[in-house]
Amino acid sequence: MPLDLNALVDPAHTALVTQECQRAVMGDLSALPELAAAAKGPVTGNIARLVVAARAARVPVLHCTAERRADGQGANTNARIFQYMARSEPKLLPGSEAAQIVPEIPVAESDLVLPRLHGLSPFQGTELDFVLRNLGVRTLVGVGVSVNVAIQNLAFDAVNAGYQVVIPRDAVAGFPAEYVEAVFANTLGAVSTLVRSEDLLAAWSS
Repeated sequence: MPLDLNALVDPAHTALVTQECQRAVMGDLSALPELAAAAKGPVTGNIARLVVAARAARVPVLHCTAERRADGQGANTNARIFQYMARSEPKLLPGSEAAQIVPEIPVAESDLVLPRLHGLSPFQGTELDFVLRNLGVRTLVGVGVSVNVAIQNLAFDAVNAGYQVVIPRDAVAGFPAEYVEAVFANTLGAVSTLVRSEDLLAAWSS
């Protein structure tokens, strides 16, 4: 049976969730240069286009961000990625330029921004699930970084919570490129609907 993408991402029950589209993660202040390089250009541009199109279609836009207090309270230390980010500069301090969404992706007053101090997933330790349910969301479109870690976490947690997950392949980034393609083929393709940004833009403009 062919996929009815228009029905799957109907604005009446869909939300666009951006994941860690922050200056110190995938932007000009990134402590992860390989990730920033992978996200630069087309990926960031596609995320920006989807954000604008989502708002125009009255699809809620939620920005999930990672932060870390200067004293480190509340933050994980139980994985190498946490230890690396704790040592790196600049810090993802709440309210800092480093923690801001990259300027290429516009944030509107109508958007919701949900920061977290803990974990690898935007569902972990945040109000994301509750907010989505309050908005009547059944389909989550996930964009941002990284395919290596957080995008997979987002997809698994969303599926476990009962949501349909849609991931535009050209609006997420990770590294190296061959690993990203393997994740699409062998992991994300099994739990989510993989599309192109153009497919979503067409669906939301129809």
